[in-house]
Amino acid sequence: MRLPIFYTAIFSLFTHRVIAFPAHGSLAGLSKEQLEAIIPMLEVREPASPPGPLQDTSAKLVNDKAHPWQPLRPGDIRGPCPGLNTLASHGYLPRNGIASPSQIIEAAQEGFNMLNGLAIFLTYAAHLVDGNMLTDKLSIGGKTPLTGPAPPAPAIVGGLDTHAVFEGDTSMTRADFFFGNNHDFNETLFDEMVKFADKFGAGKYNLTVAGEYRWQRIQDSIATNPTMSFVSPRYFTAYGESVFAINFFVDGRQDDGQLDMKVARGFFQDSRMPDGFFRANGPKGTDGASQVAAAHPIAPGRNVGGVNNYVVDPTSADLSTGCLLYTNFVNQTVRSLYPNPTGALRKALNKNLDFFYSPIIQFEGAASCPQVFPFGKD
Repeated sequence: MRLPIFYTAIFSLFTHRVIAFPAHGSLAGLSKEQLEAIIPMLEVREPASPPGPLQDTSAKLVNDKAHPWQPLRPGDIRGPCPGLNTLASHGYLPRNGIASPSQIIEAAQEGFNMLNGLAIFLTYAAHLVDGNMLTDKLSIGGKTPLTGPAPPAPAIVGGLDTHAVFEGDTSMTRADFFFGNNHDFNETLFDEMVKFADKFGAGKYNLTVAGEYRWQRIQDSIATNPTMSFVSPRYFTAYGESVFAINFFVDGRQDDGQLDMKVARGFFQDSRMPDGFFRANGPKGTDGASQVAAAHPIAPGRNVGGVNNYVVDPTSADLSTGCLLYTNFVNQTVRSLYPNPTGALRKALNKNLDFFYSPIIQFEGAASCPQVFPFGKD
């Protein structure tokens, strides 16, 4: 007797194993049954401690013979962050776009001279949501479909495309999630950015342009995206994104905060440093983000019930409440993705949460922002 098609499909979900769950595939948000099917297939690695600050933080040639730009090969992964894309295309990260958190932190420092604490904070925020805690791997790209009979695993895995966390609405050169493709370079948005540079920066992208263009992108999303969300952590990363290009895409010998738009296109579209490019002179962080936000102040919020109905969210952290950003991210975002981790997964989560907290001591101080333990202490 033949089983109905529906029951045959259900039976196959729980009798097939995943042919190949990639090492970078995130375990966040998976059910107990999915985790039980996937975890035995993984090669578990002890999470490596994040690297410390650079000894030499001077401006130096980084588009050098050891790190030439190379075009993408079949299978290479790129995603919503032009900085990480560029580091991979120049070989500071593995060129396939899959790396460990330690590799990402080291690359951000070596290639761009990013402040050690910021590199750690951003990397582990992304890793806790989009990386694999057990294999210690993370894809810098978008979500990718699994091949073969995947169930009971998810249909897509890995990547920095978890919406409203690392990637989010109001991006400067990527479309909002609501409109579909939120990770590829958007020519229309970049052209708009060029127009703002011409109007407010005499053809250069600087803090004045950043303040005006950030405000325009926020207003565009409010007017066109019914699901527009501008709350923590995206509230922070949006303003950080606005100054990233100024702090890290301007040649370190120039160091005047004026980004040529042809150079900008190379980074944003082609993931390519200009010839002879020098990294920033001295470690850089989110310098200028508060100035960009002050140009057109807006509290964290979201559209509710459709477009043009932006409602402030008083529970969201803003740029003046860094500790609330940390506690909300851990207690709400991470906890919701891993509601009941056990065994090796719980141990790895706690280790990575320790790494994520380490720069908070530097930025906020342990006394004013004590560490939280959503899964208890080991």
